[in-house]
Amino acid sequence: MTQTDTPAPAAQPGPPGRTPRPPRSAPRIHPAWWVALVSFLTILGAAAFAAAPGLLIEPLHHELGWSRATIGAGLSIQLVLYGITAPFAAALMDRFGIRPVVAVALSVIALGAFSTIWMTEPWHFVLAWGVMVGLGSGALALAFTATVTQRWFVRRRGLVSGVLTAATASGQLVFLPLLAWMVENQGWRAASIVVALACALVMPLVLLLLRDHPADVGLAPYGSDEFAPKPPPRRGVARRTVSALVRAARTPVFWLLAGAFAICGATTNGLVRTHFVPSAHDHGMPITVAASLLAVIGVVDIIGTIGSGWLTDRFSPRALLGVYYTLRGVALLFLPTLLAPTVDPPMILFIVFYGLDWVATVPPTLALCREIYGEEAPVVFGWVLASHQVGAGVVTWLGGLVRDTTGSYDLVWYGAGVLCAGAAVMSLVIRRAHRSEPVTA
Repeated sequence: MTQTDTPAPAAQPGPPGRTPRPPRSAPRIHPAWWVALVSFLTILGAAAFAAAPGLLIEPLHHELGWSRATIGAGLSIQLVLYGITAPFAAALMDRFGIRPVVAVALSVIALGAFSTIWMTEPWHFVLAWGVMVGLGSGALALAFTATVTQRWFVRRRGLVSGVLTAATASGQLVFLPLLAWMVENQGWRAASIVVALACALVMPLVLLLLRDHPADVGLAPYGSDEFAPKPPPRRGVARRTVSALVRAARTPVFWLLAGAFAICGATTNGLVRTHFVPSAHDHGMPITVAASLLAVIGVVDIIGTIGSGWLTDRFSPRALLGVYYTLRGVALLFLPTLLAPTVDPPMILFIVFYGLDWVATVPPTLALCREIYGEEAPVVFGWVLASHQVGAGVVTWLGGLVRDTTGSYDLVWYGAGVLCAGAAVMSLVIRRAHRSEPVTA
């Protein structure tokens, strides 16, 4: 039971060998839907930080005189810590509960973003945006979605998972145009304050409505008639998380999955999300227009994710990944020729296509993890997701370094296109690696 919950009546005992019934009937609106709503708003508020990095590079470079590589280093640390924290977030929720972990994560993000308004040295930025925002956001990654859906839902689990996963893209849509307008008219400090406030405003809902387990309110999960007592805090989960990584790392297929997904992160969060706006601005496009294009990617991304899940149920995930990465690479090779002061039809076509492809790689990658690693698939996928963020972090820094050195982002776009070809090859040979190296627990 969490700290502020009212104790639920004891479950009524039933015949030996049967699960006890819940002590009261479910209300008209099951509390699971309130938990899902608060979770959606939490992820939505935290998504503000994801929308901001690409908007901060040019203002910080011009006002504080920092190189783009220095700024990119701070942003890359945020992305890497996001990925490394994610596999352990579920363990923290099992140990301390969902609500305390989410409340602390939101507080850390808000404090980190708000403290940037006083920064004067690069290490201030690394500590506030890199370390604090990175750790806080990592706790609100896919592990949060997986934990909520696993505990509160038996029916509609896929639907709720999809909606919560889409909350990040929706948050990008809500915040990007607003933050871009604030950066241009009020300065980057105002944008940092908005990020902090977005997280702080969600906090009362988390404290009031986000429950840890259906047993806390004396009910069965949504879609189930069987009441399950709340399990005791689990210890040693972090150790099992590391053990799963050690076992998976002994198989070549893990490195193929992780390597391809690292390139996925490099070409999405690390490159397009962070460097598209400043790159478009280099070609004369207003920041607000470039940010709006990036927001459209976030909208189309929802359609692409759902469509990719549908395709994954019907076609080989290896072949789908090969197609996705190949088409993404071709699109990146053409992008430097599309950047211009105005938005022309070819650029709109690129934005729509890239949005459809943005996280289309997630369903087939997750399907391969399930096929190869069985019961350990969720944990292994968490580590594959960590590689996604490491790839994003490296390219976030490298993109700024290339821009400082050459005066252009063109080499970054071309290099990313070539990397996608490598990811396609790695995905297509996974079948051969799986046959030769079966995974043993």
